[in-house]
Amino acid sequence: MRHNKKINHLGRTSSHRHALLSNMACSLILHKRIQTTLAKAKALKVYVEPLLTKAKNDTTHSRRTVFSYLRRKEVVAEMFGDVAQKIANRPGGYTRILKLGNRLGDNAEMCIIELVDYNTTYTEVKKEEAKKTTRRRRPSAKKEATPAATEEAQVVETPATEEAPKAE
Repeated sequence: MRHNKKINHLGRTSSHRHALLSNMACSLILHKRIQTTLAKAKALKVYVEPLLTKAKNDTTHSRRTVFSYLRRKEVVAEMFGDVAQKIANRPGGYTRILKLGNRLGDNAEMCIIELVDYNTTYTEVKKEEAKKTTRRRRPSAKKEATPAATEEAQVVETPATEEAPKAE
């Protein structure tokens, strides 16, 4: 039974696990997307999302709290600057895990973990879907009548105009 065993220890000691998650969180914030195993990605998601929530409130206390986890000034500055602006209106769910398949060497499940607001392909697809209109097999009667009326008007106008005599 797994009662009260919420933490995946990832086969490491506590200090090694904290260092691993801190380094992975720094890489995720700097590069916006990293490739890793599924177990590490799930552990990283639990680790980094509360830090991203703290980054939305830019105070000295929240900066020091995040710095105690990450230990890199440039990452904390990136998180409280650019990343915090992008996630300001999002109520949670800052990361996305996309499964890739199994690794050849040891058959481990691989995935990509990324920051949601930085993936432009999903946002572009949503915009394209919004622009699409419903298509019908046959055009409606109004659309057929309108081009026919304009063609008749053009046909009527053509004989009314006089042609210039041809010079031979």
